[in-house]
Amino acid sequence: MSKSTAAPTSSRQAKQAGARRQTTGMRVFQVVNGIVLVTFALICVLPFLNVLGSSFATPGELATRSFIIVPYEFTLDAYKYILSTSTIFRAMGVSLFVTIVGTFVSLLLTALMAYALSKRYLRGRRVINFLVVFTMLFSGGMIPTFIVVQSLGLIDSLWALILPVAINAFNFVIMRSFFQAIPDSLEEAARIDGCSDLGTFFRIVLPLSLASIATIGLFYAVGYWNTYQNAILYINDSTKWPIQVLLRQIVIVASGMNADASAVDVVPPAQSVKMAVIVVATLPMLLVYPFIQRYFVKGALIGSVKG
Repeated sequence: MSKSTAAPTSSRQAKQAGARRQTTGMRVFQVVNGIVLVTFALICVLPFLNVLGSSFATPGELATRSFIIVPYEFTLDAYKYILSTSTIFRAMGVSLFVTIVGTFVSLLLTALMAYALSKRYLRGRRVINFLVVFTMLFSGGMIPTFIVVQSLGLIDSLWALILPVAINAFNFVIMRSFFQAIPDSLEEAARIDGCSDLGTFFRIVLPLSLASIATIGLFYAVGYWNTYQNAILYINDSTKWPIQVLLRQIVIVASGMNADASAVDVVPPAQSVKMAVIVVATLPMLLVYPFIQRYFVKGALIGSVKG
């Protein structure tokens, strides 16, 4: 009787000791993990805080301090210089149009293509998938792409900033993997209820794919907002320049005028203008990200599980 009672007691004590050891190990892991994450966060945040603080700093402080987070004296001269003309608001309108319309077009085309190629019964899907992934390694090049855009009559058209990059192969692979993870039974039930392929796609698949759509949408939106090279190549009309191209021109003008000592009192230092330009260019995306952050990690992880 005593032996049988002692055995469960010793087993229970061993489990409790193991639980304590595991709890201690988890606590150590959480502390170390927290230190690493905080350090990494500071590495990412401090440069941006330096850019933000330098954009509000005075010329004298910029000349004497190499790293500024909180300036001793705030000035808005750099922002006043950037926003002194209505041209920047027109450029922001162009960038907003390209970002909103381009993201919608890219999401629609990518989702339709990924949904079709995620079906195993589609004939030739392996060949098409290979051709899409092949473009991740090799492309036609700048000059052939320019010739295609020119032959389509898209020079000086905002569609030249959207159509040539409407489908990104990497985003396509992520979304296709997400669609492959959706159970076939859901689509079969929708077809039994009378849904067509498009009806199943828009009524069943898309509502279940918000995480993937938000993630891919963020990728596309950032790419369209940062459009620079294509705008330089395809847009000759300065009234159709997106914000990135116009901000580059502002920096060039500020740097050139600052080379003249007589213009220093009129135009802010080039360093201050550059910092303000970075803030203006990145602020819209920073404002959008918190609203889709909860979908971002989930969508990226699910898309990376299957290839």
